[in-house]
Amino acid sequence: MQVLQSLISALHMDAPVRAVRQGPFQTAVWTRNCGLATTPHESGSHHDEVPVRDAGTLLEHRAHDLVHMANSTSPYEAAIGMAAINSLLDVEEDLCVELNAADLLVQKGSEKRIALVGHFPFVQRLRRQAKELWVIERQPLEDDLPESEAERFIPEADVVGITGSAFMNHSLDRLLSLCNSQAYVVILGGTTPLSSVLFEHGVDAAAGTTVSNPELVLRQVSEGAVFRQITGVKRLTLMKDGTT
Repeated sequence: MQVLQSLISALHMDAPVRAVRQGPFQTAVWTRNCGLATTPHESGSHHDEVPVRDAGTLLEHRAHDLVHMANSTSPYEAAIGMAAINSLLDVEEDLCVELNAADLLVQKGSEKRIALVGHFPFVQRLRRQAKELWVIERQPLEDDLPESEAERFIPEADVVGITGSAFMNHSLDRLLSLCNSQAYVVILGGTTPLSSVLFEHGVDAAAGTTVSNPELVLRQVSEGAVFRQITGVKRLTLMKDGTT
């Protein structure tokens, strides 16, 4: 988990834990700022092993403790950890642009080979623009490829988009290692940290979210909002070269 440890090492963790919310679709943590992450959708029983071991007492923890939950093998704890990381980032918004990840991938991937890890709502739009599009999914839909095909197709791609959820299932390092050195690599989705640390690991752009209205966002998360319903946020893209 090389990328994750680099992110954690760069954080300033002296901040109170104000709120932790894990809704069915989004997870939010409010420390210095409010951070978001996608709540995983894992099948199976929770009778033998609880998803979040310290549920009900997380406000008594330090920010440091929540951040290190990102290393957990429980995807629900890892989501809390990623939201905590995002809550502690000092995002340099003047270095970001309000650019949708779909628009960036269309721009960079027009008439090129694209590998997209994660099935996003804009898949059909991207398929119309790309020379070839390979969608790689843990739970494949329609024309998606299973994750076992990552080793075959990612090295062939000119543009690679990777869901920020790869932080929570701890697959990001492997996925980045598969990318061609000449490929344009984007990490996208609400979990994605807007941190230049990612650029040290072969990433060219990070498309994520900052929260401008924590109280509103916490309420929406608690009430079951999906990502596209969340307001009180800015959807920003941080790019290595500072331009599109």
